[in-house]
Amino acid sequence: MKRLVNAILKPIIHWAYPEFKRQKGYSTYGRIFKEYFFMQKIIGFSRNVPWTVHFTSTIRGWEHIEKGICCDPGDNMGTYINAYGGLKFGNNVNIGPNVVITTTNHYKYDDRKTGFKKGIVIGNNVWIGANCCITAGVTIGDNVTIGAGCVIRQDIPSNTVVAGKSDALELTPKRAYEWDCVQDELM
Repeated sequence: MKRLVNAILKPIIHWAYPEFKRQKGYSTYGRIFKEYFFMQKIIGFSRNVPWTVHFTSTIRGWEHIEKGICCDPGDNMGTYINAYGGLKFGNNVNIGPNVVITTTNHYKYDDRKTGFKKGIVIGNNVWIGANCCITAGVTIGDNVTIGAGCVIRQDIPSNTVVAGKSDALELTPKRAYEWDCVQDELM
């Protein structure tokens, strides 16, 4: 029965989410349909975004997002992304719940206006923990793990673990990432 449901839902999911590119075994088409399709494509939360977005997440300026495979910005609960300044994600970027990523800011002399727009670049094999905030103009290298609750206001080099308070980030070296998502067959 499960195989039949997946066979029926596979073309629907790939039609509804043309940029959904995940490795086999990541999920089932039934789960994707149940958790995302109804609220996103039928009810209309983030309807135009061409990848899965949780109904509690907000994606502004999705047209300015460039993303790799195994990366669906906003697929976790409570994510807020403002991409009007340009946002680039590499392959295999995982974003925890309640993360804020913003490429713009308010004009400091009149909060009703948009201030500067600075793009953000996030490399390959990056994990962004729950409740993090990534501010405009930041570049995050490859193979980076950002611990829960961090506020990222500076560039983060590759092969780093980030932890600590926003004013005293602790950067620790990290060994090479072991899995290469581009080698796996996609759903």
